[in-house]
Amino acid sequence: MLWGFFSYLGSWLPGSPSLAWGSGLLDSLLQGLVGACAVSVLCSLVKIYLYIQCLNDPDQQEQKEAIRTQRPLLDQLHLWVLTGVFTVVGHRVAALVVLEFTLRAVSTLLSLNKGARSSQLYLLCQFSLGCGVSCSLSFLQEGAPHRTCNLLLSVGLAALLARCAQRLASHLFAMYELHSRERYCGVCLSLLTAWHGIPRLLSNALKAAFLVADLAAVALINQDFLTTSEAVRFWTPLTICYTLLVIYMQEEQRQNPTQQMAYQTVFVRMGGLLILLMTVGRWVDIVNVFVSLVGEVWCLARVRVMLEICRKQDYSPRSPDPASVPRQHPSPREDRPSKSQPTAASGSGGEEPWKAPVSSRDCP
Repeated sequence: MLWGFFSYLGSWLPGSPSLAWGSGLLDSLLQGLVGACAVSVLCSLVKIYLYIQCLNDPDQQEQKEAIRTQRPLLDQLHLWVLTGVFTVVGHRVAALVVLEFTLRAVSTLLSLNKGARSSQLYLLCQFSLGCGVSCSLSFLQEGAPHRTCNLLLSVGLAALLARCAQRLASHLFAMYELHSRERYCGVCLSLLTAWHGIPRLLSNALKAAFLVADLAAVALINQDFLTTSEAVRFWTPLTICYTLLVIYMQEEQRQNPTQQMAYQTVFVRMGGLLILLMTVGRWVDIVNVFVSLVGEVWCLARVRVMLEICRKQDYSPRSPDPASVPRQHPSPREDRPSKSQPTAASGSGGEEPWKAPVSSRDCP
């Protein structure tokens, strides 16, 4: 009955090369919902990590309270807005967005100093991650006999992960300080000991997601070309345009590392993509570029507080790694405590249990 309704609706709506009506519309909606859930999981985990990190730093209590401020209705609105954006954006523009971010991320990582990390990449990749998940599902499920059922299972798993991540963040904001002090909550104790590993977990997951998304993006774009000459005419200006954009954005970000620069970068990238598609694309691709612009600005606006914290971490002078500092062995006389020095009693006057030393390796 549901398929019949979409088919009837499609008979009254104009055709679109990037969005098929009927059962294809339902599949596009499910793919967009999975991509939106992936973005929600990413934001929740980054929020958990930054909250505990700010909690350990007395100078970042204002940022901690800003992260803690939650609006459940806005979170749900954010999820459904992204679902609509990922549903409307065609696979052609979504694939180009994925490839552009991959090139930008690789260039950024290669330009960093040894041992340094770019925390902002975890938040700047939100929209690209959703597009990558949508492209991957579209490519992997193409021609599958039970495609809609498979997508429904994917939606169920993605929604479960997103819901668990949101509940974990809510529990953390409400009870983490009390439970980590009293040491009777297994969830908070697990976060107390394992929160340092969240950046590594996200890094490995994002590498796998974008690796599959890049392969799917290249395959989906090449499907539109009948001959090799058409593919060359498309990929040559695309490669030149993306390379120049990456060089320009890196130099601007290095000279002017402000939060407004992130929004300026979005407009520059989408403007370059618009000019490119006006030359070698279709009219629907141009419309999808504007939809992508709205989606990426929406993603950045929702995480502006966390993006500012990450920006300060990336451009602040880093303290030396304690592991790299040579350890000086005290003399036998220095090992013995002086009688005039009082000894600290165990369990009293000590540091709060959630206070963990943060080194440069703990930054995402």
